[in-house]
Amino acid sequence: MDYNASTGLQQFKSYVAIKFQLYNSLFTSLPFHRIEKTGILLSLLLEKCSDGYKSNQSPVQIIEDFFIKHTSYVKEQEKLDLLFRFIQFVERQVVLFDALEDAAFKEVNDINGVGTLKQLEAEIVQTSSEDKLAEKLKDFSVRLVLTAHPTQFYPGAVLGIINDLTKALADNNANLVNMYLQQLGKTPFLNKEKPTPLDEAVSLLWFLENVFYAAAGRMVSFIEREFPNALSENNPIFTMGFWPGGDRDGNPNVNAGITIKVAEQLRGSIIKCYYLDVRRLKRRLTFKGVDTILAELERQLYNNIFIPGQRTELTKEKILNTLKEVKEIVIYQHNGLFLSLVENLINKVLVFGLHFAALDIRQESSVHNSLLEAIAEKEDILPKNYPTLTNEEKIEIVTHLDGTANVDLYTDPLLKDTLLSVDAVKTIQHFNGVEGCHRYVISQCNSVLNVLEVYGIFMLGGWKKEELNVDIVPLFETISDLKNAPGIMAALYENQVYNTHLNRRNRRQTIMLGFSDGTKDGGYLMANWSIYKAKKELTKISEEHGFDVVFFDGRGGPPARGGGKTHKFYASMGKDISNKEIQLTIQGQTISSSFGNIDAAQYNIEQLVNAGIANTLFPSRQKTLTKPEEALIEELSDISLQSYVELKNHPEFMNYLSNVSPLKFYSDTNIGSRPTKRGTSSKLTIKDLRAIPFVGSWSQLKQNVTGYYGVGTALRELDKKGRFKEIKDLYDNSLFIKTLMDNCEMSMKKCFFPLTKFLATDPKYGGIWNMIYHEYELTQRYMFMLSGKNELMANYPVEQLSVQMREKIVLPLTTIQQFAMAKIREMDERLLPEAKKEAYRKLVIRCSFGIINAGRNSA
Repeated sequence: MDYNASTGLQQFKSYVAIKFQLYNSLFTSLPFHRIEKTGILLSLLLEKCSDGYKSNQSPVQIIEDFFIKHTSYVKEQEKLDLLFRFIQFVERQVVLFDALEDAAFKEVNDINGVGTLKQLEAEIVQTSSEDKLAEKLKDFSVRLVLTAHPTQFYPGAVLGIINDLTKALADNNANLVNMYLQQLGKTPFLNKEKPTPLDEAVSLLWFLENVFYAAAGRMVSFIEREFPNALSENNPIFTMGFWPGGDRDGNPNVNAGITIKVAEQLRGSIIKCYYLDVRRLKRRLTFKGVDTILAELERQLYNNIFIPGQRTELTKEKILNTLKEVKEIVIYQHNGLFLSLVENLINKVLVFGLHFAALDIRQESSVHNSLLEAIAEKEDILPKNYPTLTNEEKIEIVTHLDGTANVDLYTDPLLKDTLLSVDAVKTIQHFNGVEGCHRYVISQCNSVLNVLEVYGIFMLGGWKKEELNVDIVPLFETISDLKNAPGIMAALYENQVYNTHLNRRNRRQTIMLGFSDGTKDGGYLMANWSIYKAKKELTKISEEHGFDVVFFDGRGGPPARGGGKTHKFYASMGKDISNKEIQLTIQGQTISSSFGNIDAAQYNIEQLVNAGIANTLFPSRQKTLTKPEEALIEELSDISLQSYVELKNHPEFMNYLSNVSPLKFYSDTNIGSRPTKRGTSSKLTIKDLRAIPFVGSWSQLKQNVTGYYGVGTALRELDKKGRFKEIKDLYDNSLFIKTLMDNCEMSMKKCFFPLTKFLATDPKYGGIWNMIYHEYELTQRYMFMLSGKNELMANYPVEQLSVQMREKIVLPLTTIQQFAMAKIREMDERLLPEAKKEAYRKLVIRCSFGIINAGRNSA
């Protein structure tokens, strides 16, 4: 453990662990019904859970023993009421812990240390690399794309309390802390109805307005101040993307009308931010010649937000020109007084324009095929025999379309919306600027035709090919799609029509790679290795055809979905993988846990910026994998895939997940507008199942299969062949493999098998439970052999303690949830009516909130 790690751990203990014990005691003094008794009984339940699992008791035995020993309750309803009160209590403990961690961020993390811009600045100055930096920044940027994927259980009101509570804790204002805890006690933690896509957008706008707006201004201003000639106005170093309201893949609640409304919200929000900043500027820049200019800008911004029907032709360029005029006057007539305030606002306008975040459109590939077949049936633009043509013949047709489809002919809402959505792009670009909506993502993309179908639909939607300022982004997710991706892209680059389109798009192709479905499909190791290989091959093919390739990573919160130590992955890519930009999705818990306040957001954005820039400026640091090392990883991945497929093929796999985990209750949590599975079939299959409920269910079960399964088996097989030294050398010398294994340890640290050990001898589920448990034990043993430690996450003591404390807080919840699941299974066996199960169903669902929130990156 180095000095910084030990310092951070000590700070964490002082600012988080000890304070949690102190403030947690305030909960028991809150003036609510029976809350003191609830707090005391909860501590007794926690003790009972700890002792019970050591004695191999099941959750049912633990809960029943608790009621016998510590209460006088006899009636079932009384017992259920107490369990619900426990859940409410723990939910608020988790919020307190979140707020304490956020408040302590600057004390626990070295905000000027490794991976920050301050550290990068020192290295650039020491190595006289200023010119290289300016060259790199001509086309490098980091884009964070906020998605509405349902991994966040806090309603907006609770997020607001966390924000205020964090400030009060940072200021050690005990009076305010007490008041906010009281407010927390009275604030509902669950949505009565599912949020609409517009609700999801508004929820994420809070982070754009209150966090990213300020963090981006700070960061860009720092670079401009330290390296005045490095930044280019045409290429902001940081941008935001946005999926709520644009992502219609599998979400029937998103349509073109919603998309335009969300774009309007984004435009209104950024103008509001500028308006407030201009008002602050006016308080400082009270000088002659400046005051009138700012007053006019304030009036224009005000009219665009607050006066109905006054959406004037305000543009990013007009705002910038006004602010640059102010800057000139301040410099030459007022000695540069308060110049930094003007420059900070200019930097924000350069980053956010009038769009705030670029709204991506996403749809699944089969929808485009269905639309084209419907058009062929109803109109003469496409030949009637279009559905029966070969892919090559279809490609020839869709790349040479002439005519506009008549949207009024189509009654199917999905097909009609697909046509309307390409028209919505045009509308958004007119008001928000081209940056406001310029990408169309194709999920489940598995052919050249899938990409060119979208090109054809834009033509049918009234676009002219020479005016098509939209990037068509294929998304490759499954293991086979990742394998086929290089061949698909090579054929696309060689298609004359698409080649010409890319020329108009600055010869740059964006390709999205999905970690979530890749892991669901091929397991942890194979998914990550397949993406690495695909990136390397796609980089090579793009360079050979004279195109720049930008990778857009569909990452989730947990390591199983591409999360974890994300910046280390980018730092580990090496010179054979394109590093033009870093683009990734940020969703649910990751938004609030890694970007929940300005300090945390700036720190984590800087880590990504540093990784991307340092890879180019200091390439000698990055060890590119050798051919033998690649062959070794390939062998490990193949073995791990076989092991994972064996698990998925177990006859009880889906039954186990459906009946032992809370999977089938996900859709009842009312946290997202999107269904938990694709398609309309009532039967649950792993293919149709969304990655988030799949990964999240394993997480709540405390088995986290998707974060390690198959890794131990792969390591053991090569160890049997006497090749462990090769693996150890790879682990010690490759940051890519080291980061993979570190994230694997994080997934395992959040496992707790005693919770479900009662299933080890179950006649139906015993076999699969033992398969998973033995793989966990095997993987843990090899993690210790690789790291030389005897604890998981030993190299990250702060995160290790945080995980331990969070897991302890929610141990009563995981116990209550498994107790309720066992009761439901028992009632199913007895064929009892659904009404009898309702209270236990609610217990399962309510426990989900606290368990997932405590995990912070568990779904």
